[in-house]
Amino acid sequence: MPPKFKAPTEKTVRDLLDKYACPVPYHEVRTQFLGNIASPELTASPMRVVEKLWAGELPVFDSMENANELIGALVQGLWNDLTKHQKRSQPFRLTRLNLEPSAENLARFAQVRRQELEGFVEGLFGDQDHIDLPERAHQALGHLGELRAMMAGIEDLVARDVQAESRTELETTFKHVRELTRIMETEIHEAVLSCTKARRQMLEGLPTQKPTMH
Repeated sequence: MPPKFKAPTEKTVRDLLDKYACPVPYHEVRTQFLGNIASPELTASPMRVVEKLWAGELPVFDSMENANELIGALVQGLWNDLTKHQKRSQPFRLTRLNLEPSAENLARFAQVRRQELEGFVEGLFGDQDHIDLPERAHQALGHLGELRAMMAGIEDLVARDVQAESRTELETTFKHVRELTRIMETEIHEAVLSCTKARRQMLEGLPTQKPTMH
């Protein structure tokens, strides 16, 4: 029997993304994969999403072993692990950040959340500019768009005046972003569940050609 595949750790995946200078940060890779897993587009493909991380072309590898290592970590590891979130009992969680309240960290917090939301939408739409979404997923994307704008607004506020807020105000804003994070997670999960159900119904309704009997 072939050896059982051992799922890579988060550190392994992060290290590989760094090694091959992936322009997309790990936290955004996760949501981009999840969005594509849930996408109602039946042409969605893990390898196509992996290639898009490097602007459509995989990095140069020194050997086939190195190529298999990266692809295995991303597809057999991270991608396959994220498929569990298509179940209601397995809600998705955004990347946890342990940051002390400061203007710089607030900007970082908001940036990560913005990138995660953008990654999810990017993965969901794939190569398409328009896709048909079930009503609940459509609503979720509207809410996520508003939340993304809030995160961008926080980034912009800090960029314009890094000393704009007092310690108390920073702590309050941090708490606010954490509360919004829970809403983001809920809306992402509902979008995933709604799209997964719609895709399953589409697959069940696909016409099947009668096979030639020999």
